[in-house]
Amino acid sequence: MKNYIGAKPFIFPQPVLLIGSYDAEGKPNLMNVAYGGIVNSNRLQINIGVRHKSSDNIKLTKEFTVGVATEDILVAADYVGIVSGNDEPDKVEKSGLHVIKSEHINAPIIEECMITMECVVEEINQYDQTLRIVAEIKDVLVDDAIALLDGHLDIGRAGIISYDPDQHLYYKLGREVGRAFEDGKQLIG
Repeated sequence: MKNYIGAKPFIFPQPVLLIGSYDAEGKPNLMNVAYGGIVNSNRLQINIGVRHKSSDNIKLTKEFTVGVATEDILVAADYVGIVSGNDEPDKVEKSGLHVIKSEHINAPIIEECMITMECVVEEINQYDQTLRIVAEIKDVLVDDAIALLDGHLDIGRAGIISYDPDQHLYYKLGREVGRAFEDGKQLIG
């Protein structure tokens, strides 16, 4: 049996994305974004409320980074999502995360993130009190701990976490269960 429960954002896994941006004075801000994902092979989309400091920063600079959160930084990742940079001027320092300037764009990189995408804004649209930001991924910075010699990533070792918007929980991802574009061939004729 199945039951209707109403319109809810139930696509799993939901990545925990950490957005890095600079304000007009070059001060870094970090934010945990609940809703975002890949649009195509070199673009992503994030959705953030208009009241956030990150919203103002991204509208100003048109550049930001997206770090993929992992289990070892879960507490800090949650903190930057529940505390506003508009209210806490020392938010980055209090999070315990460390940032460096990107070599390619005007945005901070979180040193603790295993994967960071450097993004340049292509479009910003406002819907009610939310901005939908589509950006081109200019480059990706990957920690050596998960980089394989053949240029691929060992995602299982990364400790990437996912957000459950229904129960407000985090889950750790990591166990391989199949091979994309391969396992389905069992059913081909």
